[in-house]
Amino acid sequence: MLRIFTILMAIFFAVTPIVGQEANDIVATKLSIAVEKNAPNIIKGSVKTASPIIAELVETDDPAAMRFLSLWQEKSLWYRKTDKRIFAVKEQEDGSFDLLDFNNLEVVANLPKKQIKQIKPNSGLRALIAESLVAFRLLNEDKQVRQEAVANLARSGKAQHLQPLRAALLIEQDQVLKNEMQRLETLLTVQFGETSQERVEAIKSTTDSLSVDTRANLNRIVATQIKLNSELPETANIARVISPGSTDFSVEQAYDLLIAADLAKPIPTVSERKQLLIDNIENGKVDGFTIHNLATEKNRDAAYLSLVADGKVPFWSPGLNAEILVAQYEFVEVFDEPDANVTTAAMAALDTIERKVAMSEFADVALDGLSLASIYFLAAIGLAITFGVMGVINMAHGEFIMMGAYTGYVVQQFITNYTVSIIVAVPLAFGVTFMAGVLMERLVIRHLYHRPLETLLATFGISVALQQLAKNIFGTQARPLTAPEWLDGALVINDVISISWIRIAIFGLSILFFVVLMVVLNKTRFGLETRAVTQNRRMAANMGINPNLINMLTFGLGSGIAGIAGVAIGLYAKVTSEMGGDYIVQSFMTVVVGGVGNIWGTLAGAVMIGFLQKGIEWFNPANTLAAQTYMIIFIIIFIQFRPRGIIALKGRAAGD
Repeated sequence: MLRIFTILMAIFFAVTPIVGQEANDIVATKLSIAVEKNAPNIIKGSVKTASPIIAELVETDDPAAMRFLSLWQEKSLWYRKTDKRIFAVKEQEDGSFDLLDFNNLEVVANLPKKQIKQIKPNSGLRALIAESLVAFRLLNEDKQVRQEAVANLARSGKAQHLQPLRAALLIEQDQVLKNEMQRLETLLTVQFGETSQERVEAIKSTTDSLSVDTRANLNRIVATQIKLNSELPETANIARVISPGSTDFSVEQAYDLLIAADLAKPIPTVSERKQLLIDNIENGKVDGFTIHNLATEKNRDAAYLSLVADGKVPFWSPGLNAEILVAQYEFVEVFDEPDANVTTAAMAALDTIERKVAMSEFADVALDGLSLASIYFLAAIGLAITFGVMGVINMAHGEFIMMGAYTGYVVQQFITNYTVSIIVAVPLAFGVTFMAGVLMERLVIRHLYHRPLETLLATFGISVALQQLAKNIFGTQARPLTAPEWLDGALVINDVISISWIRIAIFGLSILFFVVLMVVLNKTRFGLETRAVTQNRRMAANMGINPNLINMLTFGLGSGIAGIAGVAIGLYAKVTSEMGGDYIVQSFMTVVVGGVGNIWGTLAGAVMIGFLQKGIEWFNPANTLAAQTYMIIFIIIFIQFRPRGIIALKGRAAGD
């Protein structure tokens, strides 16, 4: 008995150090137990077996699980060949490797490379691990890491991500990120909610969102497939009965479904039947029919039917066609989503969203039209003075716009603060183009009053000369006119409606100029004298007004305003020597359609042309050139019925 006790004690003390050594190798945690249990499959690295392993590791709620998964994904896990235990490693200068406990990264042992082997997961397994890491990253202290996790979930969210996302949502402090998490949680609940009621409530809450991913999620729920009704279970969620031969379901598609369900065989075509007859020729005959008797279709059909009876060829009979066969079966569109409550809610939500999207698209087009109208008004308002008030056809008006834009570009070469540079460029562009306009009026225009054809030709020549001068100075490359940072981006009203801050600024500038011009022309002595000279030049001169001075200043004013328009337009359009040509036609159309000689008419003309062009582009978005062509045709027709424009002048000015 003593000897037996001595042997047992010896075994105990012999085993105890080994147990203690193994306990020190890996800290005994839920994570280590899960890793040890699944070590063979972790080493093997199969995608098929990895999903339950990853789920088990995540369920340990151990922070070290994220480290383990990251190491696994990065191919930084190794295993000891003797016992298949898994470690992180650190290579030493002598070529040996420290084995690190993946729980706390403490050194457990040091081994040569030949005693360990690297675990190399394939790309599919690494992608699977990356999905599981999202749950951990949602709780990371670094906001950027959380944002990346949310972005990953938006691309490839799964049912298992829903609970971690909800947990992260409860503690998220950043309101913008929290709103994105809330939106994503709703979308994941729509797809993977545990109960039908939970999913329906989530679907109802999506009607306020017009985003593309919201609609994509709802469209996945209402996705359908066409199937045979007889092949479906009683619980199938049927959308509608569909008839073969309709626009979205042909007879051929219906017959293919019958073939797939093994309810019909492919019907051999004439050429196929002919080839089968040839294949069955034996001793100059086809199943008793001599070859020379097969010259007629009737005999060929008879020979084929004989082969059918012998089971040598696929079945066929005269008059057999797919339309007759498919008429014997009922075909239905069945939802991929089995829950009828969910699909009903999704269709109702989609209808509501589509109505809101249509209204938002209309509002967006209206805003685009208003924005374009403000640009055309700003480009045309100077021409409204020179052409509308003075009656001078100035084909170089677009080049004054170009000069203003280049003035802004030159200013920005010396003033790097874009806000300050624009503040300086606006009055400077006005001054440069004002002086250019005065010079042009004194040297050319004053000799051509009341000679419209000669004025048109002369200003066209000046236009070409100014374009070439700009090319010689600035080259043919487009030059940047950079907007200040506070004009970057856009005002986003919802996922459909947005408008850039630059266009909003141009809209505000056009309104400002409209008010200023109305005040100048109606409330100042200069405006009174301008209108007097316009209506009766001789009478104005008799009243002590200098007509030549008024004409010069008025033409300079119109040219100066064109220069300011150039700075504004250059903030979002390319600045080139030809940029004026992009606006000269629209400027003339704006003035003529609105009513010559009327600032209110110019505003009305700009609104009409802007909305008309955007409306046509909405119906034909792929061809803006066609939209402009249709617009010009419409305007030509419009002028035929209203030659004086939308707001025609009255009284003596109209008669002139």
